[in-house]
Amino acid sequence: MKKSYTVYISFIVALGGFLLGFDSAVISGAVGGINDYFEMTDWELGFSVGCVIFGAMAGNISAGPLSDRFGRKKMLIATAVLFTISALWSALATAYIPFILARIIGGIGIGGAILIAPIYIAEIAPPKLRGSLVSLNQLNIVLGISVAYFSNYFLKDIAGESWRWMLGVETIPAFIYFLALFSIPRSPRWIIQKLNLVSVAEQTLIKIGGPDYAVTTIDSILKGIAKKEPNAKLSDLFTKRLRNIMIIAFGIAFFQQITGINAIFYYAPTIFEQAGGGTDASFLQAIVVGLTNLVFTIVAIRLIDRMGRKPLLIIGTAAMSIALFMVTLAFNNATYELSSANLQKLDNEKMKTSLVSLEGMTFTSQTLLFDELTPILNEDQLLDFKRNEVKKFIAINATLVLIAILLYVAAFAISLGPVMWTLLSEIFPSNVKGVAISVVGFFNSLVSYSVTQFFPWELTNIGPTLTFGIYAGMGMLSLWFVIKYIVETKGKSLEEVEELLITN
Repeated sequence: MKKSYTVYISFIVALGGFLLGFDSAVISGAVGGINDYFEMTDWELGFSVGCVIFGAMAGNISAGPLSDRFGRKKMLIATAVLFTISALWSALATAYIPFILARIIGGIGIGGAILIAPIYIAEIAPPKLRGSLVSLNQLNIVLGISVAYFSNYFLKDIAGESWRWMLGVETIPAFIYFLALFSIPRSPRWIIQKLNLVSVAEQTLIKIGGPDYAVTTIDSILKGIAKKEPNAKLSDLFTKRLRNIMIIAFGIAFFQQITGINAIFYYAPTIFEQAGGGTDASFLQAIVVGLTNLVFTIVAIRLIDRMGRKPLLIIGTAAMSIALFMVTLAFNNATYELSSANLQKLDNEKMKTSLVSLEGMTFTSQTLLFDELTPILNEDQLLDFKRNEVKKFIAINATLVLIAILLYVAAFAISLGPVMWTLLSEIFPSNVKGVAISVVGFFNSLVSYSVTQFFPWELTNIGPTLTFGIYAGMGMLSLWFVIKYIVETKGKSLEEVEELLITN
């Protein structure tokens, strides 16, 4: 087996994951800058961060059918173009609406890349390497996240509007990805299934695994085509025949996002500032989060074809739940001290004067503090305090918060992060794969959007304790779902997986 060639083309395709991760995380450092420049409300801020997921939904719903029609390679090239346009436009935007449109265009690229790359890799990878190679996409996603955190840290002190540099630097890897995609072959399975070019597919398969592997794989593909039904319609996904597959797909897509991972990645510096860290410290802690994600994704790639998909999911979702309960406990035990020293940290002199009467008081929760402030501050001052100033008064076990967040990210990185995309690339029959993975990807993005949109509002209005408590509860539900519904696909061919899951 010519492993090096397979790894090479898988890595090139997975570079789309790097752009996806970079695009997702780079906004975390730009939040403060765009908030000040465009003068946003909590809702507008949440939308400016989350609107990229609206674009991802459009990319999700169209990527599968378009890649079935035009091929995986052509659609990946199209995503690279979208990433490039989005990076330039968002960096140069001077008004809120054009900025949002630029972000949505990038989201379309994200939605396409996140679905097409795993499909392509699964279709070219031998069964023994498929889990690891599909997980290269997730590795590149977390690498992109880590690089974005580093980039934000080193660009944050640029004079003027540093957020423009943070967003615009993505143009460089986007253009490199565009050029690199021209060096990969078309998917052998797609060529045979759609164009019937067996000889062309055979040349690629020989490069991947040698002549014997090519003959065996082509024979398997042709047998699969012979017994396959025509490409499915949307309504076909919800028949009894595909019931087990759709339960797994929708369930894993729901729990991957509802447990709050994008709230962590998109708002990491904000969370650490809520825990009392300064700006520099919060950016550095975000870098540590990114590196943790990277290291444990590499661990997952090493283990996914050895331990299997389900054991990693059980270990990961259990650890995620524990970590989220730790964060909840830390914020629940926090106090808010209106000491003279803390009051002096306020930039708003009118607010400082209004709060002098509370000097020396300590509150055991945000709710009690905000209740006390409501009759003292006007509506605008109270909102400003909730969004920007409360972090100056918190006394919390910040080390516990950091450890818990790192544990959570590590657990996600060995489980729901890479394993979801591996499972989605494996469980759908070929005749429904395009439409099915688009629908499930759309649903995954919808859940992701809801988490991202409401997170700033939740921090301001219900506080971090209840916010992370909700995520912890979802973590426990995800563990239950994995134990009850997930089946093991390790080492099985795509055709064997289909036979395992199809209900006759």
